[in-house]
Amino acid sequence: MKYVLMFVETEEFAERFRTMSPAERGQAFARVDRWLAEYADKIGNGAKLASPETATTVRLDGAEPIITDGPFVEGKEIVSGFLEIEVADLDEALRMVRDWPGCPIVEIRPPEAMER
Repeated sequence: MKYVLMFVETEEFAERFRTMSPAERGQAFARVDRWLAEYADKIGNGAKLASPETATTVRLDGAEPIITDGPFVEGKEIVSGFLEIEVADLDEALRMVRDWPGCPIVEIRPPEAMER
């Protein structure tokens, strides 16, 4: 089964990361690199997202599209990246994310099949 892991940062996590020394930050990245290497055979596409301030939001729920700078909603938690994984089932996905060494929240969601 395919799932998308969405990595969610909190304000506290982002502040803690900003205040890390370069050595501490290097260690944090090394832990993430080890996690990625451990599950490399299950990981497909993915990316770290640019900060929410770089977003452009298009609202299509009115008569005309409205385009604004910034994220869709303001919040204390932001999706900061994603990975597509292929695993046997949700239980395996849950086992994978139990030891995710990065941001404190991971949302696991199956992609919906596109009908044509």
